[in-house]
Amino acid sequence: MIAHMDDPNPPLGPPLDPPVGFEPLFRTSPFLETVGPFFYRKVQDGDQDGSFVVGLRVLPKHANGRGAAHGGLLMTLLDIALGYRASLSETPPANLTTASLTADFAGGAKVGDWVEAHVDVQRVGGRLAFACAFLMVNGERVVRGSAVFARGASRPEG
Repeated sequence: MIAHMDDPNPPLGPPLDPPVGFEPLFRTSPFLETVGPFFYRKVQDGDQDGSFVVGLRVLPKHANGRGAAHGGLLMTLLDIALGYRASLSETPPANLTTASLTADFAGGAKVGDWVEAHVDVQRVGGRLAFACAFLMVNGERVVRGSAVFARGASRPEG
């Protein structure tokens, strides 16, 4: 059940704590602060050096009218995970802007679930970058997403 804004005794939500190994996301914005909190965990995998997983706990504020995680929340998780992973796959990080983001919802998440974005960066070229991801809940793939990013001018140092 979702509490109304004027409810003087809103129900206690699920625990906010992320699983062991996750820490607050290294980059944020006013929008992400409002929607989050988001977390990340570095992946120690030989063929994915520098890789990381982005996750969040679904809170009551993230729910749609049916009590499930809102699709817009899951799209936001895809966008930041795909973009940050693609950008940080290069040194210095590429300046990328989302040009296209698509998702196929094979399942969902409910309040209290921990959702993780596992990203595969396919290519970061001179003009475009391509990446795909799965959103996972309890080891199950619930959303498949992919993105194309336009590469901007290099960011000035300082």
